[in-house]
Amino acid sequence: MNTDQSANTLESIANEASEMLVPTASLAEKLHNIPTNPGVYLHKDETGKILYVGKAKNLRNRVRSYFQQGRPRDAKTRVLVSKIRDVEFILTDSEVEALILENTLIKEHQPRYNILLKDDKTYPYICITNEAFPRVFPTRKIVRDGSKYFGPYTESKQMYIMLNLLKSLFPIRSCDLPLTEDAIAKKKFKVCLDYQIKKCEGPCEGFVSREQYNTMIKQAAQILRGKSRGVEQDLEREMERLSEEMAFEKAATVRNRLIALREYSSKQKVLSTDPIDRDVLAIARNEKDASSVILKVRDGKLIGKQHFYIAQSEDTSEAAIVRATCERFYLESDDVPEEIFLPAEFEEIATLETWLTSKRGAKVHIHVPQGGEKRKLVNMAATNADFLLKELIIQRMKREQEKDKVIPRAVLSLQRDLRLSKPPRRIECFDNSHFQGSETVSSMVVFVDGKPKKSEYRKYKIKTVEGIDDFKSMQEVVGRRYRRMLEEQTEEPDLIIIDGGKGQLSHAVEVLQELGLYGKIPIIGLAKRLEEVVLPFQSETLLLPKTSSSLKLLQQARDEAHRFAIEFHRSLRDKRTLQTELTEIEGVGEKTAQKLLVTFGSVEGVRSASDEALEKAVGAKALQRLREHFAQDSSSKPQESIANNTAET
Repeated sequence: MNTDQSANTLESIANEASEMLVPTASLAEKLHNIPTNPGVYLHKDETGKILYVGKAKNLRNRVRSYFQQGRPRDAKTRVLVSKIRDVEFILTDSEVEALILENTLIKEHQPRYNILLKDDKTYPYICITNEAFPRVFPTRKIVRDGSKYFGPYTESKQMYIMLNLLKSLFPIRSCDLPLTEDAIAKKKFKVCLDYQIKKCEGPCEGFVSREQYNTMIKQAAQILRGKSRGVEQDLEREMERLSEEMAFEKAATVRNRLIALREYSSKQKVLSTDPIDRDVLAIARNEKDASSVILKVRDGKLIGKQHFYIAQSEDTSEAAIVRATCERFYLESDDVPEEIFLPAEFEEIATLETWLTSKRGAKVHIHVPQGGEKRKLVNMAATNADFLLKELIIQRMKREQEKDKVIPRAVLSLQRDLRLSKPPRRIECFDNSHFQGSETVSSMVVFVDGKPKKSEYRKYKIKTVEGIDDFKSMQEVVGRRYRRMLEEQTEEPDLIIIDGGKGQLSHAVEVLQELGLYGKIPIIGLAKRLEEVVLPFQSETLLLPKTSSSLKLLQQARDEAHRFAIEFHRSLRDKRTLQTELTEIEGVGEKTAQKLLVTFGSVEGVRSASDEALEKAVGAKALQRLREHFAQDSSSKPQESIANNTAET
């Protein structure tokens, strides 16, 4: 589906959704009772799934605004509102608390209609541990235990340059011994080789005081924050002091550290003579995607950058992307500067300033520069964002090309045998299952390049069909699947397989015609009796050679859909409560059923128990009734496995 088609489809769905913006009676009651406090709200669909997380200074006004008639909305928001069936809210003491909670919930739940920023990979950090004698090491996992994290480093090479610099400057321990002053006093540890070669000052045996050691750690943290100028001044003073005390060997060591630090500082790119610490944010976007970049400038030098990608951002404003980037970045970063430059304003800037000021412990100023040197910094960040966005597109194209290079033989054979215009690299297959017309369920399995992709399997409870009607059940599930595909702009299949004959296939085709998808997506039926391929609106079926790889692929997809449907159906039956299973047996009351469940653990445990054990538990009469029930139940099981063959060709 190209960009224009996607946009048109979303707009058409949104126009239809505009007619369904009136809340249900139960939702309307909840909207009436929402308090005016600040807090976070969660929009949910009919299944309880979180669609959107937002924050508000006044929850009542904000949440009610979604349902105000005549309010201008973009297409994405109109679709969102049409799906809302419930609203949950969490009260907070302030807007700042709401902001933090909102971002935490977005990160946890990844709601469909929130702006979701993605890294192209997990970047490493440098960690300074929260210990009596801290350690310094690289990590990709952040643990909020009081440790400090610096980064992320988008280039691992740059991180290891920094780590090597710190090792050359400071004799910080590399071991992971649990050093405490009590353990050191009891002489539980011995120095290692690092002490002998002067790469560690031996805190494990008390050869360096905690105060002296932590002075080095503070200086290391300053360098990691980009504040090397202050460390240089400290080293200069120490070198002069040691020289005056005639400790020339130690002075020479400090001199070497100072030279190494100055060499590193000279290689950093100077962006400004202004020593104020600042972050500079900018975005770049095309017709579909966007990227955002944060440049970290400390003491006028560029010390690092972070970037995010935002997919399918065509209906998202620049201000919304800027806000989401700021909140996400500073939620995860401990390094907050004095100034932040942005390319555009947004409504919650004042709240963000308050939060970051509290986090930094000093005033934070957020600006949108209009010109001069400050605007040049924003433009520089925008250039970086544009480069990264183009790089993303190139990488995406490379991945697609790599995929196209290797197409399994079975997939190519299926393309040839079914005379498809392109290889069916993504196949979606549907099947139904029921027990005597009750608890009808359906399944959809996905095969990508001839292999099952279980993460995209879907299972459905049939909602609109009563009794045994395999045709209508198939029609319902196909309709639900592809309406959602159009709505959410997800990937189209290259081939749809319906487990069944002409009846099931024709009802599925009707749905595709309604959705405007028939003719765009190939669809076939696979009848079990002779393993015939049923084609839409054709009286003749296609018989593929029994040994062909294309038929085997079709059978594999069909059998997997059947297995998944049966598995789901049986899981529903196993979840029956006491009232829907044991107590339905004539002569078995609640007390007897309860005793059986306590004794044997489950209905399945009762089913598999020996006659002797059952009789001992509930007596001979109840045993007889149980065996009669389970015998009848077992005789009905074959109907599960053949339910999908109803009315085949």
